[in-house]
Amino acid sequence: MAKNNRKKSKKKLIIFGSIGLLILILIIAAFIGGGKEDIIMVQTEKVEKRNITQTVTATGIIDPEFKVIITPEVTGEIIQLPVEEGDVVKKGDLLIRIKGDQYYAQRDQLDANVKSAEATLQMREAELNKVKLDYDRIKELHSKNLSSDSELEAAQSNYLTTKASYDAAAANVLQSKAQLREVQETLNKTTIYSPIDGIVTQLNVELAERVLGSGFSQGTNLMTVADLSNMEAVVDVDENDVVLVSVGDTANITVDAFGDQEFHGIVTQIGNSAQQTGLGTQEQVVNFEVKIKLIDVDPKLRPGMSCNSDIETETVKDVISVPIQSVTARTEIPNNDSTKTENEENNNKPFKKDEPKEVVFIYDGGKVKMVQVKTGISDDNYLEIKSGLNGGEEVVSGSYRAISRELEDGSTVRKEEKGKGEGNGQQVAAEN
Repeated sequence: MAKNNRKKSKKKLIIFGSIGLLILILIIAAFIGGGKEDIIMVQTEKVEKRNITQTVTATGIIDPEFKVIITPEVTGEIIQLPVEEGDVVKKGDLLIRIKGDQYYAQRDQLDANVKSAEATLQMREAELNKVKLDYDRIKELHSKNLSSDSELEAAQSNYLTTKASYDAAAANVLQSKAQLREVQETLNKTTIYSPIDGIVTQLNVELAERVLGSGFSQGTNLMTVADLSNMEAVVDVDENDVVLVSVGDTANITVDAFGDQEFHGIVTQIGNSAQQTGLGTQEQVVNFEVKIKLIDVDPKLRPGMSCNSDIETETVKDVISVPIQSVTARTEIPNNDSTKTENEENNNKPFKKDEPKEVVFIYDGGKVKMVQVKTGISDDNYLEIKSGLNGGEEVVSGSYRAISRELEDGSTVRKEEKGKGEGNGQQVAAEN
């Protein structure tokens, strides 16, 4: 019995000893682990002064600056079509002739009506002259008491009636001439001439085809004549960016068909009406049409070619700048202003909570300092810093994960060359 008790005591001793040893190991591990800290791998870049040009990017098509869509004003059959698509035409060249036999008939009829009205007017004029002479004679006799009042009144009435007939005949002549001019104008519209120097870029009809005039509907689209020596890029600019664009801004344009070749242009017009797509859906987009006149035109440019434009909206020179990715937002900003008071310095709460502020992280001897900045315009790579930096500092420029999530004021970091490592804010453990 005593032997069994000794065995049980020995067994308990081993168990409790093991538990104690395990606790001791955990305490030692916690102590050693507490002496370590996370070191964040970062890349840095010197804060320098640069020239920054803010750009607005937009896509669109190449289009002639001057083009005319030809539509007829009269209805009829095409009897003459001397041009083909691609032909070069001069202002005043014949483009199309429409059959106008019915208008010729109307013109001849109205011409005859004019002559008849003029003949009637001549008759009324002769009658008026005779009646006026009789009226004047009776007035003379009546002044000498040689004719009665009734004779004078009858002569006056006859004169006024004849005068009214003459006036009506004169008005009829004017009306007939106006009708003749109208049909003559319609007849002239059966022949269409080129309004500008250019090229027939689109031809939609053929000889002997019947076309509709625009007097009753929109009219048949006959052809398009465009001046390809003056081209422009018509691009759609997002509603958030169009406020940055001004008439006169310069732009660099690339055309898909021309590869990397770059064209230069100037903004000449900014649309006032929005162009909306996907209205009422999550894909709703609001754009404004902007026209950019090309300064250097390649003869091979064709209307409708796709293009991309970078509109230079503003340029600042010799300003302090940092990489765009260096600037992030924080809601807790260290109160390390040089103007802070002693009370603020002694405050145990060095951070002031507020709306998100723009900050950068400055590398300083293995640690980073969070600095609030005020930014200006940016280009594709760099962002203007209006206040917060003096230039010459070493700002953290990567990785994005480290800047946006991991770094805090006073974080321990290790610099790495750009392009090395994962570049994703990897952390390594190291002893102090």
